[in-house]
Amino acid sequence: MKINVWNTILQLSKERGVEPSVIIRAIEESLRVASANYFSHNEKITVLFRPEKSELRVFAVKRVVEKPQDLASEISLEEAKKMRPAAVNGDKIEVELPADTLGRISAQAAKQVIFQKVRDAEQEKIYDDFAPRIGEIVAGTVRRFENGNIILEVNKTEALFMAREMLPNEEFARGDMVRALITQVQKSTKGPQISVSRTHPRFLAKLLELEIPEIANGNIEIKDLVRQPGERAKVAVLSKERDIDPIGACIGVKGNRILNISKELQGEKIDIVAWSAHPPAYAKAALSPARVDKILLLNQTDKAMQAIVSKDQLSLAIGKRGINVKLASRLVGWKIEIKQV
Repeated sequence: MKINVWNTILQLSKERGVEPSVIIRAIEESLRVASANYFSHNEKITVLFRPEKSELRVFAVKRVVEKPQDLASEISLEEAKKMRPAAVNGDKIEVELPADTLGRISAQAAKQVIFQKVRDAEQEKIYDDFAPRIGEIVAGTVRRFENGNIILEVNKTEALFMAREMLPNEEFARGDMVRALITQVQKSTKGPQISVSRTHPRFLAKLLELEIPEIANGNIEIKDLVRQPGERAKVAVLSKERDIDPIGACIGVKGNRILNISKELQGEKIDIVAWSAHPPAYAKAALSPARVDKILLLNQTDKAMQAIVSKDQLSLAIGKRGINVKLASRLVGWKIEIKQV
């Protein structure tokens, strides 16, 4: 049967971003499914589809016998002669799906199978494209709102930006550009589910990497990072080079580097502190911006310590709603108690 669908396949391939071979296999499969209404004895159906040559054939090969026992693979001599007058017992004959039947068989079913196969290929491509990008920052456009969540369009693909992954008091409008971190790419019955976040600690780590070349090239290492999204974060850094001041490099001239990141995070305060393998020294740095007079180890087994501060440093050490000391404790991995002298 002569058909002319090659240009259509090429166009569909371009629009959907899938290989022509995937679409061709989908069409072949749809024809096998639809042809089962004609080949009703569980025949082995062969589909020869060469769209670039405008050729399509659907047939089942059967052996000619006097009295068929297996209708899936055998055909009577009488029936065979109707197709090939010279047929004799023992011949193998190709039982063709008639052209008129081929043109009308289960058109809707065929369309559905083609659509599903192409959709499956699209979804697999999306998963393959995005799964390796977990932990990367992407820019997406706000497309719509669903139950308080936002659907972003990222490279022509939808990503879920849940309300709990947004910074406090963030507001977005349709069409806004949003930067967020890919945190998860999962397969589901509805296709790949891409989730993004602006509250994840890794989002801040990637922003630091993008803004600070010394972190990007590995001269400065982020050892620990904790956040109270939208309020405060503490980042412990270590320099791999003697002549690089890790805190100064991260803050930048007049604080420009850290201010740029803070602005992206709705004014979240970011404390850059020096990492130390010595818990008291680490804790003293972690309580920044407060000045700590002394650190006392209370219980090494329970990892408890006490920070001694002067009266004028007490509120800074504790922080608003206790956030400074809580973050410092999380950063160091020790329970820190503040005591005024």
